[in-house]
Amino acid sequence: MPHKGLVERGYPKAKIYQTHGAASLDLIRVGGKDVEGSFVSSGPAVVANLLPDSNPSKAIGMKFVAEYEKVYGPHSANQFSAHSYDAYLVLQRIVPEALKKGKPGTKEFRVALKEALETVGRMPVSQGVLNYTAADHFGFTPDTGVLLTIANGDWKVVATK
Repeated sequence: MPHKGLVERGYPKAKIYQTHGAASLDLIRVGGKDVEGSFVSSGPAVVANLLPDSNPSKAIGMKFVAEYEKVYGPHSANQFSAHSYDAYLVLQRIVPEALKKGKPGTKEFRVALKEALETVGRMPVSQGVLNYTAADHFGFTPDTGVLLTIANGDWKVVATK
């Protein structure tokens, strides 16, 4: 694990940042004390229970985690399963609109899907808030992510404002 290698070589733990792909309990399990104090960017779903009630993704994230872990067991929800869930939420919103303008499999339907996605507006999902436009197909708003640190073998949300 590169993170452990850095720590073993004396690199300061409090200056190690991981991408959101590392935001899993396996990082904590495998990294142990070597990952304590490091930082991880994350989508809200991983730590929905730690977010303030005012966070637009908290309720959706909590629902996702509960439903996912009911099927796959405790502590099984992760970034990747949350993104899949969010794709489902997006399709629930845009497919009915596209069906009004075309039949699945047709050019009209594909154009209508794209149009619906680009005009649906702000849409909270478990991993943040989406707002697709014709000029922005990334979709996630700048206030979407959360910054985490690892403290006492668990996630802690870092206040960034």
